[in-house]
Amino acid sequence: MSRELINIILLGLSFFLIITPFQTGSQIQQVVVKSIAQQYNIHWNGYYSLCIIYLVFSLSNWLAPSTVSFLGPKVSMIIGGSTYVLFIANFLYPVEFGLYLTSVLLGLGAAIIWTAQGNYLTINSNPDTVSRNSGIFWAIFQCSLLFGNLFVYFEFQGEEEISLTTRLIVYGALSIVGILGIGLLFFLGSQSSSSAATTSTPKEAFLRSIGLLNYKHVWGLIVVFFYTGLFQSFYTGVYGTAIGNTKAFGADSQKLIGISGMLIGAGEIVGGALFGILGSRVSNGKRDTIVVMGFVVQVLALGSIFFNLPFESSHTVSTKSGQWYRPQLWLALSASFLLGFGDACFITQIMSFLSSVWASDSAPIFALFKFAQSIASAVAFFYSNSIGLNVHVPLLAVGAAIGTLSFCLVEWRERRQDGQSSSKANQEHISPSNSCREILTNTNHCQS
Repeated sequence: MSRELINIILLGLSFFLIITPFQTGSQIQQVVVKSIAQQYNIHWNGYYSLCIIYLVFSLSNWLAPSTVSFLGPKVSMIIGGSTYVLFIANFLYPVEFGLYLTSVLLGLGAAIIWTAQGNYLTINSNPDTVSRNSGIFWAIFQCSLLFGNLFVYFEFQGEEEISLTTRLIVYGALSIVGILGIGLLFFLGSQSSSSAATTSTPKEAFLRSIGLLNYKHVWGLIVVFFYTGLFQSFYTGVYGTAIGNTKAFGADSQKLIGISGMLIGAGEIVGGALFGILGSRVSNGKRDTIVVMGFVVQVLALGSIFFNLPFESSHTVSTKSGQWYRPQLWLALSASFLLGFGDACFITQIMSFLSSVWASDSAPIFALFKFAQSIASAVAFFYSNSIGLNVHVPLLAVGAAIGTLSFCLVEWRERRQDGQSSSKANQEHISPSNSCREILTNTNHCQS
């Protein structure tokens, strides 16, 4: 294996270990904070915490390229990863404002680590390997949803309320996993000199991030970025809570949050492997084909959720039936897989597109990606505490349609420009006689 491929695999493993605690914790957070309120009389709100994280995350993305430019991607990822561990460790010994303070710190760290990740992936890729590397990273990274939620499933069995002992075991183990992930980052190799991204001062990196807004096609991408943020908030925080609150699945339905998360992860892994690693073979290199498929899968998942689960289950315990019949567990868990698969279709192609088009200067565009995505997640988590699935699902369905159309328009524009550039280059390269004849006509002088 090349040094670049080894770097990508190590990058995926590091993020798998660092993000496992957060992704697992975010899915059970709203349930866990209810037990903390009874045990400590500390009234946290899981949705508001996630809202703070993504709001700070979004604003911090404007400064993240400068940080990555100054520190380099490796050091930046180590610093950003440390805030994830601090956030999870906060659940071991809760204090009054601890959740919200660590949420702010995590928002800052998340902007740094994800901008650095996009930069590091790009400088270890080239146009021939970028889709493969995006898929490898995404598939390894999303294994976090499998293992973390499997652990939660066994720990939450038989518990209608999360006990102190269970919480200490779960969050203690998750903290250790995060520390291991940070340790693995130290083994990342330095960037390849042949594919290094453009270096710059922190000020120049910030100005280039702002300057991206001057391009019309970037605004089309922002629409897609914003939609993926709304969708991300739904499958990471809202849907698992809805399943756990649906008591038609049993008194200890909270254990099913882990199973749902595992299936979301399975969908992400399958999608990442199929449309990232094998994307060029499956779709003939056309990213829009994969995104349209993701749209169809997401709409199927959302439709089944709309008719299967009680509307109020997204924010409160419900003993009601679904809209047409008693909630079916197999249908709820099938939707989990489809949510993950559909998300992978979008994210792998977005990463591939950004790494290809902005190969020489990736940090600003990845920062903009995370800015739009995270501000959408912040908005979604803010309203998630007061609306039901009857609002969530139609909103996401409309967003999926608009996001898909926006991506396709940008992809087609880029493909058309590439075709025009290739055609012009070919004409200049293979038709020197035309130039020669033009010179002959104008000057009556042409040398063979």
